[in-house]
Amino acid sequence: MKLIVNERINGKIIMLNAQTFLTDNPGIGGIIRSRYEDFYVEEIPIENLLPTGVGPNVWIWIEKLGRTTLDVLMDISRDLHISRKRMGFAGMKDKKAITRQWICISNMDSEEQLDEVKALMGKIHNTEFLKIVRGQKKLRMGQLSGNKFKILIKDIDSKFSFEEGAEIASEVLEQLEKTGVPNYFGWQRFGKPRTNTHLVGKALVANDLVEAVRLYIGNPYDDEGDEVKLARSAYDDGEIEKSLELMPTGMRYERMMLKELIKEQKKREKSGKVLGDDSYKRALFSLPKPLQRMFVHAYQSYLFNKVVSNRVAMGIDKYVEGDIVIDNEEHLLHGKSPEELQKMISDFSANPTSPLYGTKVPFAEDDVGKMEREVLKEEGLTKEDFECPKTPKLGSHGLRRSMRFKVWDTSAIATDDGVLVEFSINKGSYATAVLREIMKNEVV
Repeated sequence: MKLIVNERINGKIIMLNAQTFLTDNPGIGGIIRSRYEDFYVEEIPIENLLPTGVGPNVWIWIEKLGRTTLDVLMDISRDLHISRKRMGFAGMKDKKAITRQWICISNMDSEEQLDEVKALMGKIHNTEFLKIVRGQKKLRMGQLSGNKFKILIKDIDSKFSFEEGAEIASEVLEQLEKTGVPNYFGWQRFGKPRTNTHLVGKALVANDLVEAVRLYIGNPYDDEGDEVKLARSAYDDGEIEKSLELMPTGMRYERMMLKELIKEQKKREKSGKVLGDDSYKRALFSLPKPLQRMFVHAYQSYLFNKVVSNRVAMGIDKYVEGDIVIDNEEHLLHGKSPEELQKMISDFSANPTSPLYGTKVPFAEDDVGKMEREVLKEEGLTKEDFECPKTPKLGSHGLRRSMRFKVWDTSAIATDDGVLVEFSINKGSYATAVLREIMKNEVV
């Protein structure tokens, strides 16, 4: 096991707050997603939820390329002239990838409505409808078993042949199958290259709505395009209308917020008032609800990664006195002896947890709990701050989340272009947490 200090290896940031490597194998380096087609994700559905061919809801098995799940849903809702709220999905899938997943449109009873959905085949940008099936049940967030991945790692370290790289990857995957993988949140949770989602969340937890909106619309990053930087700088200079004029049409969510702020500004000009918290709150709430909720969740994830780094260093597959342990249905385990808990952890029927901080999340005991409290103290926060009084809809009670996850069906082979790795993992976990153990470098 290696402990990485200051979140850097060779000068590069290694995933936000993910500081601990579990495996000692040399990293093969390399890059992923040099083409989106090199990264394939397929949802593993819950069998008894799958559509049967009858029912009032329409399920669509989609394959998308280079698009977020929300982007696809918004396009479909626009073309069908229905509310996005009628559309469900089990999980957000990567943008920079080929991905397959189920989405569901509720209350599409008539044959005419089904025909309208079928008429969209081939018309949604970079999205194919592979199946369209009626179903009795609706599809909700989290209703999946896991995800399977096929990922090509290219440009590996020149000191390794592709065959040697595949051998190292196989050894790493074999160890991870035995111990589990540190359950770090990956870059997708925070945004990349514009990594600021967790910062917006931190501002919301601090009840600073003005700063939360500024961090999202303004605050240009050096590696953004000149047009985007000008638009963001205009916002920072207080020129909201100019910012909207300059903001590229592809920046859909920034433009949503800017339009809402301009509307608010015009209303207040008539009464001689300036924009206040209510205006910035309306701007935030103009965004799709899943994106609204992502901000505080991202900040929780940022802190969770730090706690997991510390807890993994104590032993990823070990029960440590004071641990809060959950079973595979995420029920807290009570009344078990340390020996019983260790046995369950060893056979992957239970896992130690770390906190996604919130108002009601319990802390562990003993040294584990002391460490968890210290991480929160370093941020100058208490659990109660996650109530987010100005935006209570975005606050969080918090929860305990497994600090490791299971990986199965693993393989690694050499190809003409690099090392192709395949594996399946639990829902809610990140493939990049597996890849960083193989590559030992920045994985995006």
